[in-house]
Amino acid sequence: MITFDAPVVVILAPVIGAAVWTAAAWARRSRLRRAAAWSEATARIAQRVGRLGAPALGLAAGLAAVSLSGPRWGEERIITETRGLNLVLAIDISRSMLAEDAKPSRLGRALREARRLVQDLDGDRLGLTAFAGTSYILSPLSVDGSALILYLDALDPDVASEGGTSLAPGLAQGIDLLHASPEIADRVLVLFTDGEAHDSLAQALEEAKRLNGLGVHLILVAEGGKNPTKIPVRDDKGTFVSWQQDETGSPILTTRSDEVLGAVADAAQGTIVAAELPDQAGAVRDLVASYKRATATESRTQHGRSRAWIPLLLAALVLGVQTFTRRTAALVSLLLLIAPAAHAQQRLRSPAEKAWDKGDVRGAATNYLADLKAHEDDDTAWYNTGTAALAAGDPTLARSTLARAAASLDPELRFRALYNLGLLALLEARADTGNREAHLADAERAYREALLIKPHHIRAKWNLELATRLRGGGGQQNKPNSPPPPPPPSSGNAAGGPSGQQPQQGGESQGGGMSESQADQVLRSIGQEELRTRKDRTGRTRRAAPAGVKDW
Repeated sequence: MITFDAPVVVILAPVIGAAVWTAAAWARRSRLRRAAAWSEATARIAQRVGRLGAPALGLAAGLAAVSLSGPRWGEERIITETRGLNLVLAIDISRSMLAEDAKPSRLGRALREARRLVQDLDGDRLGLTAFAGTSYILSPLSVDGSALILYLDALDPDVASEGGTSLAPGLAQGIDLLHASPEIADRVLVLFTDGEAHDSLAQALEEAKRLNGLGVHLILVAEGGKNPTKIPVRDDKGTFVSWQQDETGSPILTTRSDEVLGAVADAAQGTIVAAELPDQAGAVRDLVASYKRATATESRTQHGRSRAWIPLLLAALVLGVQTFTRRTAALVSLLLLIAPAAHAQQRLRSPAEKAWDKGDVRGAATNYLADLKAHEDDDTAWYNTGTAALAAGDPTLARSTLARAAASLDPELRFRALYNLGLLALLEARADTGNREAHLADAERAYREALLIKPHHIRAKWNLELATRLRGGGGQQNKPNSPPPPPPPSSGNAAGGPSGQQPQQGGESQGGGMSESQADQVLRSIGQEELRTRKDRTGRTRRAAPAGVKDW
């Protein structure tokens, strides 16, 4: 039995086919009238081709509508089964985890193994907590493993608001997350730590016994070595600064505490994954593979697969045949249009553009100014006039017309106008030494506005740095070469936007000048200095530890 996903579309298919057939027939009659008006030979060619075009398009449209309705026939039975486990990852983010007796560090290795574990346990319900002096829930139980990986990437000791290492809050937070989960599947707490706990061991043992009483499986993943090692302090770029020190100024030595880990594992009837294992994530995966997972089975019967491709293929075949029969008419139409189009393109060249192409900048400026009187609302006409006037050495006309173009709503045109205004100011600063500072200030202002539109434009950055250095340094030792001529004016288009060449950069300065790359580095240093004064913190503000309290 044939069924349809959208029966309404099947009902409308004949209507759609008839409408397309009618529209195609009307279009063919219009083409025949235009061909007859052109010449008798063209009319005869048009009559011979495309006779089956309208019926073919109508049939193709009807078949396409049938395809969109989603025809199906046959039945199939689908049985799906899902299995899931409730597992919480707890990560020790105390400063002792920054020790580098594991590569790259204890915390770095723990995060790497945790990411692998999240990828291996795809489909299970996973949660994430972090602990140091206290514990924090980062993600409740969820099947979205990608979210947990994002949290793992952001983990750092600065996330914790309280320093030190306290195992009891980490165990208690895992109990709270897992206790709310359904008991149809086993619940597992995987805790990554070096075991260097500064709280009383009794509190950690009490929480471990509570885990065992609630039926939660505990897996302790040990990190670090047994030999005492110092804790490095590094800046934001990873450069070594100093060693972590206690309140007496002595370097702190940290070791993995197997005694604490063993006592907690015994109290919770849990398992320890040794730090010496090269594949800790694989060991944890093998352990949880034997635990009970919730199983859900779903069986349903649905109609057979969609056969929409069959009418769609028929429609494509019909259109292919119809297109093949019309290729001769398309070729004739193309030949008839080539010559008029080329002739029209020649007619579009204005006297101003012809004068500019010949290098007659004064003639181009005069013609653009004449055209401007008839196109005062066209921002491109103002830009072309100003650019030609700048090349012709008329600063008064160039300044007024480029200033008008700089107010355009077209960002590309506005950038070019501001760039040429800055170039004009640099030229006037060299010619008019009495008002040199004012002209350099105008150039600096124009290039700053231009860089707001295109922040990464190297040539604008270079000219801005040139104006800034000349304005600040003074004297003749930094006097620039004459900036190169402006770009050719752009011809207006339907949107009023420019289509000319890009502006050229200013010349390099003599005697102590800078290269383009050096100017770019100077300008970027301002933003880099601002970024260095800010510290990106993903957690709460860290509180200072009271005197005598260990914060590692």
